Amino acid sequence: MVANVPLDAADAEACGLTRVPVDLGARSYEIVIGRGALAEAGARIAEVLPGSRAAIVTDETVAGLHLEALRASLDAAEVGHEVITIPAGEASKCFSMFQTVCERVLDAKLERGDAVIALGGGVVGDLAGFVAASVRRGMPFVQLPTSLLAQVDSSVGGKTGINVRHGKNLIGAFHQPSLVIADTAVLDTLSPREFRAGYAEVAKYGLLGDAGFFSWLEANHAAVFAGGPEREEAVAASCWAKAAVVADDEREAGRRALLNLGHTFGHAMEAVVAYDGARLVHGEGVAIGMRMAFDFSVELGLCSPEDGARVETHLTAVGLPTTLADIPGQMPPAETFLDIMAQDKKVSRGALTFVLVRGIGEAFVERGVDPARVREFLARELERESAAR
Repeated sequence: MVANVPLDAADAEACGLTRVPVDLGARSYEIVIGRGALAEAGARIAEVLPGSRAAIVTDETVAGLHLEALRASLDAAEVGHEVITIPAGEASKCFSMFQTVCERVLDAKLERGDAVIALGGGVVGDLAGFVAASVRRGMPFVQLPTSLLAQVDSSVGGKTGINVRHGKNLIGAFHQPSLVIADTAVLDTLSPREFRAGYAEVAKYGLLGDAGFFSWLEANHAAVFAGGPEREEAVAASCWAKAAVVADDEREAGRRALLNLGHTFGHAMEAVVAYDGARLVHGEGVAIGMRMAFDFSVELGLCSPEDGARVETHLTAVGLPTTLADIPGQMPPAETFLDIMAQDKKVSRGALTFVLVRGIGEAFVERGVDPARVREFLARELERESAAR
């Protein structure tokens, strides 16, 4: 594989872009953030991976919006490429689609030093990254995230994978990208629901470790949604936070598990609705899961009720769901949720692991949570859901 070449700082500043380094020694790379970054993608890829050809993996929706701009950029930089288009949606993160994309990369006769480029949201990035980790035992990988959720979370850190009937992201690999390019202008094409779902991951960084950032979001969320400079600031702040955690704990042996605040509950909700995006998308599950994590922490005597209420108020203010009743359709019993949680990647020797909080910005990992307490809490949440319908 070709070693990374850092983006020239003067070049980035001249384009009005922000550079966030992810310091992983020989696997270090940069996140390039700003409006119009997609137009420069070909030149940056050619600089980081000179002489490479590429397979662009994208979905049908994103292809109609941004594929031609990327292809023009690659052509201008003389980066040869093939396009692999998959159906949009979480259902594409499966074994059969993984096999299809792997075979298409091989059909294109791409070599081990050539690149896989993910142009899309979290589904495309996770799937394409797992393909890059697997084909020829590992190929360079470039992330071009087109959703807010992908720009601030899933494109950074090297987690790749697919879903199976046992749960979300249970088959995959750690495979760091060689470069991440987050063009914030493409976020203008997102639906309000998609943008809100991504915002849940932005709020997460404040809730898990930066109370000041959460306060800033409370004051500035309208400007973030409106697309002003506050949007770039929020994306950059989130990437700085993610990069610091990944550099400290690349393979989630310790601190990185904090990034899963809300995800144990959220992933269980996604599995319960069979990854039906019409009923629930990932960021919505995370929003409900974060509210539940705060309320569970309140119930355990770890966190003040005032902080729990503040979190729910903010998530509601931006239009995110916060209760199980906000998910269309009937919910299963608490035991079903627990069965799914038992397959969670953070389970250790059969013991449930949760990210809990002592307050806003004070998350911690609690291993060996009593399943009976979780069952009681979920039963009350389901009672709340039933009463609200």
